[in-house]
Amino acid sequence: MDKTQIIQQAYEVSHILKDDGTFPNNPVLPLLVYKRALLLRPKDDASAIKKVFESNGWTNSWVNGVYDYHHYHSVTHEVLGVYCGTADIQLGGPHGVCVEVFRGDVIIIPAGVAHKCIKSSEDFSVVGAYPEGRDYDMNYGKEGERPKADQNIAHVPVPGNDPVYGAEGPLKKIWQVTL
Repeated sequence: MDKTQIIQQAYEVSHILKDDGTFPNNPVLPLLVYKRALLLRPKDDASAIKKVFESNGWTNSWVNGVYDYHHYHSVTHEVLGVYCGTADIQLGGPHGVCVEVFRGDVIIIPAGVAHKCIKSSEDFSVVGAYPEGRDYDMNYGKEGERPKADQNIAHVPVPGNDPVYGAEGPLKKIWQVTL
């Protein structure tokens, strides 16, 4: 591997997260976790992750933590790249999976999948972005959000590129196979 490059081959984990009655999740597109996808050097800041995402068409980015309550987006998919610190992120609602993430890990969250930070280091920070810079909405699993949220989720297109690996990345292969 060229040490000047930030992208490296990741250990990939995927989970299909089904509707739990409160959160629609996404029974078609699996959640993807790329462990150690980004080899961040000590001098790299959040802009290094933003550049990777932007180069693959994932924009409208921000830098922050992950909310400490369950929420989901019904109009877009989301990518989170861990810039600093560590955290336990619960995905799929209260009965979903918990993933421990570290600097350089990437989580690709399909539309409808609930996510929440369970605990984190004080310095935990991620870069978030959306395919083609799509706007996002906020849903909390409250009464009245559905069936509109379910209709929105069904119409969110598969992104043209994987946020890390581009047109030939795992997202494209895995999400196309599941359709």
